[in-house]
Amino acid sequence: MTGSGAARPWWMTPLAGLCIVTLLFTIPRDLFFAETRDVEVWLGFELRGTMALVTAPLHWAIFAVGAWAFWTARPWAAHAAAGYVFYVALSHIVWSEVSPNGRGWTLGLLQALTISAIGVLILRAHRRGTASPSG
Repeated sequence: MTGSGAARPWWMTPLAGLCIVTLLFTIPRDLFFAETRDVEVWLGFELRGTMALVTAPLHWAIFAVGAWAFWTARPWAAHAAAGYVFYVALSHIVWSEVSPNGRGWTLGLLQALTISAIGVLILRAHRRGTASPSG
């Protein structure tokens, strides 16, 4: 049963799967590999050490809630996911400029535009409702 009582729109299934795959990738990475475990990025700023370890579960929670919300077709899932995608896009601009590993605002802006396109696609799919992939 979905959150709205209607069938889950086709596009919510791959997004739920993407959230699950992200969890299956990030949890072991954050727990067992020092080079990734010791860094988390929030709004483009790198948190290191203890702060990275403490905040990593927040990323896990975001994707766990996303998986549940898309699988159960919660009406707010698309808006929340698009908001998160736009936040990630903004974070890429900030990170590209402030991080010693960044490559400048030009590349950050290009990344942000590319990532933002995903948010736009999620919102468009949501507006179309349960339309089939071809229409």
